[in-house]
Amino acid sequence: MRDRAFAPSRIFIYLLVSSIAAAYLAPLVVVVLNSLRTNEEIAQASMIGWPKHWAWSNYIAAWSGFCVAETCAGIRPYMLNSALVTIPATIFSTMLGAIAGYAVSLWRFRGDSWIYGIVTLGLFLPQQMRLLPWTVVLRDTGLINTLTGLVLIHTIQGLSFTTLFCRNYYIAIPHELIRAARIDGAGFFRIFWRIILPLSSPILIVTVIWQFTHIWNEFLYGVTFTTGQQQPVTAALIALSAAIADIPQHGVQSAAVIIAALPTLLIYLFGGRYFVRGLTAGAIK
Repeated sequence: MRDRAFAPSRIFIYLLVSSIAAAYLAPLVVVVLNSLRTNEEIAQASMIGWPKHWAWSNYIAAWSGFCVAETCAGIRPYMLNSALVTIPATIFSTMLGAIAGYAVSLWRFRGDSWIYGIVTLGLFLPQQMRLLPWTVVLRDTGLINTLTGLVLIHTIQGLSFTTLFCRNYYIAIPHELIRAARIDGAGFFRIFWRIILPLSSPILIVTVIWQFTHIWNEFLYGVTFTTGQQQPVTAALIALSAAIADIPQHGVQSAAVIIAALPTLLIYLFGGRYFVRGLTAGAIK
């Protein structure tokens, strides 16, 4: 019997997958290595190389010492800004999306299909088309150049995704369960809190990971609607690059990129398998 471990098709698949993984991870490896190299090493050699001396000072400078937008506090305050935007926006958009998905999937009312269609229409609108309306809204509400304004934007913008995810998950819940609860006198929110929400852990994990990653990495709204000390970390990275354009500090820049990416990397490292389980659970029900 032929050993399937050495079958040509299996070897080809391994080589193909390994090549794709290597190509995908190569930029990350280059950035990590450069974050541990001195500027002299990078200048004398190239952007690709192994560190001769581990320059951990790059991380210290990127975190709390380097000047960004005329403030020499590193990217630390901008990381805090991103956290103050990402955490509440993720919670609000997830909970509102869960309620909206529950309403359009398990309750029938006039215009429910239209409402669902309009909400999910936001999935297909490019971000550039939304800038002008959001400029007017933030200007009229006095929230421009504030973290609260970014929380509002990401909460509303995230509803399309969270509603879609939750609706596709909830639609597999037996309607008889809802009818029985209504016969017992339970209302809309009581059914949601007592029955639907306890069944929602898989899809809520998916939406939280999705929203957290998307909001943390978002750049366009941050650089458009905030300036100075109100900017999130993604916008601050651009300001850092511009500040050191005359004298490149690739080591510090690379370290700042790694620090800025750590929250999302940790989210995927510890929650990635739950993300896949949540998507799978919603797909096969």
